[in-house]
This record gives sequence, C-alpha cells and structure tokens, in this order.
Amino acid sequence: MVEYWAMRMHLLHLSRMISALFFLAIGFGLRAETISVEKILSLDIHATINPATLNYLESGFKRASREGADLLLIKLSTPGGLVTTTKDILSLFGTSDIPVAIWVTPEGSSATSAGAILAGGAHVLVMSEGTNMGAATPVSIQGEVENGDARSKAVNDLVALVQSLAETRGRNAELFGEMVAEGSSFKARGAQESNLIDGIVNTEREFFNFLKGRTIHLKGQDYTLELPTETPEVVRYEMDTGQTLLNILANPSLAYILFLIGAALIYLEFQAAGGFVAGAIGALCIVLAGIGFQVLPLNFGALGLIVLSFVLFIVEAFVTSFGLLTLAGITSLIFGSLFLYRTEDSYLSLSTAVIFGATGSVVAFLGIILYIMVRERKKIGAVRFNDPTGKKARVIGFLEEESDGQSFCYQVQVEGELWKAISRAPRREGEICKVKAQEGLFLEL
Repeated sequence: MVEYWAMRMHLLHLSRMISALFFLAIGFGLRAETISVEKILSLDIHATINPATLNYLESGFKRASREGADLLLIKLSTPGGLVTTTKDILSLFGTSDIPVAIWVTPEGSSATSAGAILAGGAHVLVMSEGTNMGAATPVSIQGEVENGDARSKAVNDLVALVQSLAETRGRNAELFGEMVAEGSSFKARGAQESNLIDGIVNTEREFFNFLKGRTIHLKGQDYTLELPTETPEVVRYEMDTGQTLLNILANPSLAYILFLIGAALIYLEFQAAGGFVAGAIGALCIVLAGIGFQVLPLNFGALGLIVLSFVLFIVEAFVTSFGLLTLAGITSLIFGSLFLYRTEDSYLSLSTAVIFGATGSVVAFLGIILYIMVRERKKIGAVRFNDPTGKKARVIGFLEEESDGQSFCYQVQVEGELWKAISRAPRREGEICKVKAQEGLFLEL
C-alpha cells in the first residue's frame, strides 16, 4: 500500500513538471511571435501611384531593413494610378519581413481607385476622420460597358485580388470587392463600422496607442505588436530630387496642361516667328510633359487627336473653311482630352473642369493669335515701318555726282542707318538736320 501511494505521488510530481514545461514552451512561443515596435520609418505618398512611387517605396524598404526599423508607416493620399505599379507595390508588401501600416491622412485626403487596392494590402490600415476610401473600378476606353470581355476580365481579376487581401488581413472581403465591381466609396466612420479598416486615428499619439497589442498577419503567421516605450522613434524618409521631380510631372493634370501649353507655343512660333523664343519654351514644355507621359497610362490614339487638333488650327490660318476646321479642331481636342488616360491599365481620368478649362484657354489663345494675324495682314502696305520722318540726321559727306544745280545730295546717318538725303540748301559736314520726308530711297532735309 505504501508503495502504491509513493508511486502515485511520483506520477503527480511528474505531471506537474510536464505541465510546467508545457506552459513554459507556450510562453517562449508567444515571445517568438511578438514584434517589438521601437523604430518606425515614415513615408509620404501624396500623388498618383506611378513608377516613381514604386521606386520611392523600394528604397524605403531597403533603408528600413538597413537601419533596423520595426514598422514601415505610409501616410497616403492619392487619386489613383497604374494597376501594374499597384500590383508591384503589393508584391513588395507581401515579400517584406517588416510589417506595413497605411494611414489615410490628413483630413480631406482619400485613397481612391488604385489607392484603395494598395491600402487593402497593408498589415495595419487606419484612416483619419474626414477622409474616404474606394471608387476602385478601373477606367477603360469602354466606359461603363459592363459586358465587354476585356473589361470583365480586368474587373474580376481585381475583385479576386482585393478580396484575397482582405481575407488575409481579416477585413470585409465582400465590400472590398464591391469597391472594384461597383465603384463604391466609404467615409472613415463607415469604413470602420463595415470592417474595411482597422481603426480611426487622428494623431501620431493615437496611432501609437492603437498599435499596442495589435495582432497582424505577416507571411502566413500571426504576430502581436508591442511598444516598449510610449513614443517609438519615427524616422522621416523623403523622396530624393529625381523621384520628387518625376512624381510632380506624373500628375496627370499637370502633364496634360504642359502638353497643351507647349503645343500652343509651337503653334505661335509657326504663325509668328519670334526668334525661336516661343518655340524653345514650347519644346521645353513638351519635353516635361513627355517625362510625365512615360509613367502615366497614356492612350496614344487620344494623344493623336490632340495633335490633330493643333494641325487643324494651323491649316485654318491658310485655308478658308468658314470656321469648319476650327470646329473640327476643338472637337478633336475635347475628345482627345477625355480619353487621354483611359486604358486597361488606368485608374486615372481628367476631370471635366480641367478639360474644358484648358480647352477654353487654348481656343481663346489661338483666337487672339488669329485675330492679330488677320488684322496685321490688312495693314500690309498701309503702314510704313521704321519711318525716319521727323528724326535727326547727321551729315557725313557731300555726294557731288548725285547733286544737280537745284538741290544738293548728302550721305547722312539716322539712328545708325546710312541714307542718301536731298537738301535745297547747302549743308556742312557734321551738321544736324531734321528729316522732313522720305521719297523712295532718298530722304528730304
């Protein structure tokens, strides 16, 4: 009996030891799945999603890895961008060992179109009050035609992508798909209530508090974020000069306006040559617009319509069409502008206000130029240019062979120009006289 109780006590101690080891192992496992956020690398995206943005983020991830950052924060405000670039950035998120947080901020900002898809790929997604997210339906040359095969494939592909990302991050996959399929848009509060985002924060202090104890899904494994200090170190990472310049020129409205200004100035150079000044400035604007166009989803057919419009404006100056060519040029300019960025890879479109404002300005500019040209052509032969009448002439020498008994001929200088002048009275060399009139190649003193 004593041996029985001794064995039982031995087994009890052994089970307690096993239980202690088990819970200790669990404790070590929990520590292994915890990310301590002590340093945050902060980036700003306040423009379109374009190759300059991708390059900026790639260099940001490299710096975060090099400097040992624990979290990469992206403050986002974008009207959209390229689908291919957006997918490349999402792949960058997926292969990173550093968690990514996207904060749609400040108030009045939005994560629209490609920006909404990009936000869906973040491990932590928050918004400031007064912001919105959504309207991710791709813009294409087919417009709103829903039964086009190419459009349906593109939409279905993006719906599957955003829903897969949403499911991975524990968000509302159905509404993320609705953003693409139906172009839905959500305010910050509505996005939070619909589980599209993780929370609403308005200050960095609120953001830090939000991160405490937050569980994220990174490369197929769950991690818990911990903040050892109340305020982690935040390192700002800005775009370099080249990235900034390309990012500015990649603004679709700016590239479009630069192109129109350049084309208008080159048109002016053709119509009224001015020592290549207007042409040189116009060529510079075209080059800058071209830099922007190379990273934007450009529809070359639409660009051809814009070029055709200026060709028609030039022809109008030489052909009597009673305004038909001008009307055709304006129509070509408007339709070319409407479809300039509408491609299957596009998440951009120019606002009608920009299009009609720019078109109206160009038409007014060309109208003024044509009016001045027509007015001056009517004055040809009626106005004498560089008229020396009334100016002072200095006598240089006497021209005896040109003189007769009734008048004297002299060589005179008028404001640096040499003339032959006839005088009824004799003049001495160096004398200053007033020019009374001009008769052909002779002046009368």
